[in-house]
Parts: sequence; C-alpha cells; structure tokens
Amino acid sequence: MSDGSLIEVDVLVEADLWSTFPPAEDLVVQAVIAACRTAAADLPDGTEIAVMLTDDEGIRALNRDWRGKDKATNVLSFPTPEIARQGGDPHLGDIAIAYETLAREAEEEGKPLAHHLLHLAVHGTLHLIGHDHEDGEEAEGMEALERVILAALDVPDPYAETEPLR
Repeated sequence: MSDGSLIEVDVLVEADLWSTFPPAEDLVVQAVIAACRTAAADLPDGTEIAVMLTDDEGIRALNRDWRGKDKATNVLSFPTPEIARQGGDPHLGDIAIAYETLAREAEEEGKPLAHHLLHLAVHGTLHLIGHDHEDGEEAEGMEALERVILAALDVPDPYAETEPLR
C-alpha cells in the first residue's frame, strides 16, 4: 500500500483482534510515510517497509526468537542489514506491532488508540532508518524527532505528562 509517495508500505494483518480497529492499516501507512519523509528524505525510490499487525502471542515469539526476550512488547523493528541495502535491496526492514499491548498502554496512558498506534509505527520506522534510544542523548534526539513527526499527524506529544482518561 502506498499513498503515492516513493515508499511502499505493506501491512500484513496477522491477528483477528485488529478487525476491531478498522483504521489501523491506513494509520500505519500514514505514520511510516511521515516518518520516512521527515527523517530520511533521501531514501531511494521504491523503498519498501513491511508492517505486521499481530497480537501479544505473535510478538512474544518474535521477541523470544530474535532478541532472546520471552515476553510480549508493543513494537519490534527488524532493519535490513546494511550490506544488503548497499547491494540494492529496496527493503528497509520489518515492523511488528502487538494489539493487546498497544490497547493496554493506550488505556493506561489515557491516549486514543489511534494516537498510540501512530506513535508506535513512527517509533518502529525510526529504528529502521537507524535511530536508537540506547543512551540519553540518542533517546532525546529520537523523542524530539517523534514529536515533530507526530505533530504533523495531529498527535499530541506522547512524552508529555498527562492524566489518564478515566
């Protein structure tokens, strides 16, 4: 799926839970393209990104098998190795987002589900582009970039202290 940009976003729905949130696929495409346009304007034509909308069980298996962490998480990113990209592989990488963790976090933080999904898709895309949050300076830079991208998508600052909606 594409919005006419030079980035191709393939969204794979792997868990039935996502059927309860029909706008998910379009939101993910918007977020990925916005992140690429803002943070990596020099991506070559035809760059591809795959996003899997899964559940906690699916993401737990990925997290266990690829990262050695036997637990569910909200989002995982798997960048295509640089050597493959230099060899002409147009695939930037894969992102997986878990529905239950997304929904639970959105509720706990008092955020609309759509806003949290947009944030996780942007976050995952920034990892594919090469951003990280392993140390304080990197984390601050990545969060600042997320804020800019999300503001362009009309999403409030996800790092602002807010009272949960109850």
